[in-house]
Amino acid sequence: MKYGLLTFMLIMLMFQTFAQSPVKIAVAGLSHGHVDWIFNRPGKQDILLVGIYEPDKELANQYAQRYKLDPKLFFTDLNKMLDQVKPEAVSAFGAISEHITVVRACAPRKIHVMVEKPLATTLADARKMQTLAKKNNIQVLTNFETSWYASNQHVNDLLNQGKLGEIRKVMVNDGHQGPKEIGVSQAFLEILTDPVKNGAGALTDFGCYGANLMTWLLKGQRPVSVTAVVHQNKPEIYKKVDDEATIILQYPKAQCIIQGSWNWTFARKDLEVYGDKGYAIAVNATTVRQRLDEKSSETTLKLEPRPEPYTDPFSLLATVVSGKLTLDKNDLYGLPINITVVEILEAAKESARLNKTIFLK
Repeated sequence: MKYGLLTFMLIMLMFQTFAQSPVKIAVAGLSHGHVDWIFNRPGKQDILLVGIYEPDKELANQYAQRYKLDPKLFFTDLNKMLDQVKPEAVSAFGAISEHITVVRACAPRKIHVMVEKPLATTLADARKMQTLAKKNNIQVLTNFETSWYASNQHVNDLLNQGKLGEIRKVMVNDGHQGPKEIGVSQAFLEILTDPVKNGAGALTDFGCYGANLMTWLLKGQRPVSVTAVVHQNKPEIYKKVDDEATIILQYPKAQCIIQGSWNWTFARKDLEVYGDKGYAIAVNATTVRQRLDEKSSETTLKLEPRPEPYTDPFSLLATVVSGKLTLDKNDLYGLPINITVVEILEAAKESARLNKTIFLK
């Protein structure tokens, strides 16, 4: 009896250990400023960093010294890293234009991928990623900071509960004083100010948030038309890309105004949703102002942060890869939503270039 009980306990212990094994993750690129997130997760053991691809040896050395990383983690050849360390997932932190290269390398090896927003610089690249993901049965996720916000989830819940009625107007304001002004790294600045690597300037960098949120709120619906105006308020700093962008998305019964800017007084990421019954404004990650009836006054709610794994993109990636979480078809991280985001951004660039409204086919 004792031996049977001991055997059972050992089996349960082994099962628990296996179930809690960290997901092996590799990093592709160190030039994106958000990469530091993965090195600043004290106390979390849901992922194991097994490799870092970065062709710029000087940049790689900077990170090795900053975070006291084992030099054996670093590779200058992406394919060699994938074959040698065999990660379960790769988190891409290079230029947006390089996302397609990472997915092309990972997909045939059945390695899941998470990229930083937006998914791609061109719709052709986005659709190719979708084809590769489907063919090889992998996840290709896109991380947006606003996907972590409890406030946005609350607004969407109000909409789903019918408390806002039908959406009529949405306003999304995102940005900051400018990448150079806030002191991003030189490597990141070079990406953001390159129209090929980044796709555009503020239009891509912050216009993508509104496109992502609006497509999500409307359950994947594409706009009828896209109209955009871009400008260089600071051409002496941002010579090749826009630093100011306004995008208008027109739907059959709703309109969305996206203001992506490198000229805001302060950093902001807020969302305003106006329905035919009420409105809700996500002021920041955990604050919502709402008015649900004409006879009632506006109230302010302070929310708790979203539960794990939703406040940490790497925790979410690990949970999805391990099979513990299945994302909804209309999820903010998912391919369907984010392909539409790229379609919107591409139309916005065309609209600004031609100085006319673009109607989607």
